[in-house]
This record gives sequence, structure tokens and C-alpha cells, in this order.
Amino acid sequence: MTGACGESRPPLSPPALAAGKGLDADPARGRRLIAERGCVACHTVTGVRGPASNVGPPLHELWRQAYLAGVLPNTSDDLVRWLLDPPAINPRTAMPATGLQKADAEDIAAFLLSPDGARGRAP
Repeated sequence: MTGACGESRPPLSPPALAAGKGLDADPARGRRLIAERGCVACHTVTGVRGPASNVGPPLHELWRQAYLAGVLPNTSDDLVRWLLDPPAINPRTAMPATGLQKADAEDIAAFLLSPDGARGRAP
């Protein structure tokens, strides 16, 4: 169906439940970083307090999605790449460059790609 709309992305299945497990990262720290870095100013994240916002998409159950930001296959590596510099991947994104260090992005990705993270707790 996406072919009829001019889309050229191949269909993907959602990633495996263990998507965040491939990272040597700390999902509990990732949850803290989401709060500290103000991600909830634009995104809702289960288990992280913040204002009601719908500027960016909600980030709960991210591990179930086939694509990240509508353009990248949903893998741990691609989420880390996105978190490090969203405009480098999609210049039209409203998400600014984050200034994250790679270890920070890996921790955030481990939390977001974990089914436990979707329930608001670090695995």
C-alpha cells in the first residue's frame, strides 16, 4: 500500500522484543537522562514525569515500531544515530541536535527499546 503513495521504504516487521538488549547500556540511566535532558518537553514517555505534550510523537512502546522517525529501520544502532543528531538523518525534522554523548544515547535507546521501558521502568 505504501507503494501507491510514492513510498520506497521496504516493509519491515517490528523489531524483536529484545531490541534494546543488544546494547551494552544502562536503561535505568537512560530513563533518568530522558527526564534530565527535557525530552518530555516534546514527547510523552511512560514513567517519566513531564508536561502533557504532543509536539513530538509519544515514545512508549517504541520497540514495537518498524521504523524510527518514519525513515530508519528500528534497530538499536539506528536509534542511537537518530538520538545523536536527528537533523543529520532528516533535515526536515523538528527535533534539534541533542548534544548527547554516544553513551548517553545508548542508555536512552536501551530504555526506549525495552518492553520494560514501555511500562515506565528500567529492565
